[in-house]
Amino acid sequence: MSSPLERAVEVMDQLRSPGGCPWDAAQTHESLTRYLLEEAYEVIEAIETNDLKLLREELGDLLLQVLFHARMTQELPPEDAFGIEDVATDLVEKLVRRHPHVFAGAHAGSADELNETWERQKVDEKGRTSAVDGVPLNQPALALAAKLVSRARRADLDVPPQTGEDIGARLLAVVVDAVAADVDPETALRRAARELRAGLIRQEAEQNGRTGS
Repeated sequence: MSSPLERAVEVMDQLRSPGGCPWDAAQTHESLTRYLLEEAYEVIEAIETNDLKLLREELGDLLLQVLFHARMTQELPPEDAFGIEDVATDLVEKLVRRHPHVFAGAHAGSADELNETWERQKVDEKGRTSAVDGVPLNQPALALAAKLVSRARRADLDVPPQTGEDIGARLLAVVVDAVAADVDPETALRRAARELRAGLIRQEAEQNGRTGS
């Protein structure tokens, strides 16, 4: 009997196969990009609202995106094709390789030391020559700025002081302060935006109450 995960792979195969779902069959890596982003944000929302039932559902939707992309790559020419098993194999090898303190008896050190070790391994494995290599430029601007500042600090590079009235420079200055305080500016702003939303809803309710009285 197939496990639920194996069954999910089988269902994805059927959806993409001839006679399956025309919509699923028509999708490409590019067309699914927006859904991948949406599902990732919905996972984050479930975490931030501490909704475990929703988190379970949204993790399933995120898994669907992984299965979808892996299934499409199986349809490529043999020299380029790979599937979900290959993805899982690469992941397992990476996790074991980057956790020698767990799988090879190496000294563990502190959590901060382990994070630094992980980052150095990434640099070595990927042959990166710049501190900012590998930073995805398509991520939200606030998160992008925070990652660049963080990489600069790790490499002992100076982030020029942000002066003047330019909005972008003023925002970047706040990001620099946030990184220095070990605060994720994306998370902090999202939390503040949630509080703003709740306040606006309360304000609307009060206005409607006064109007109806």
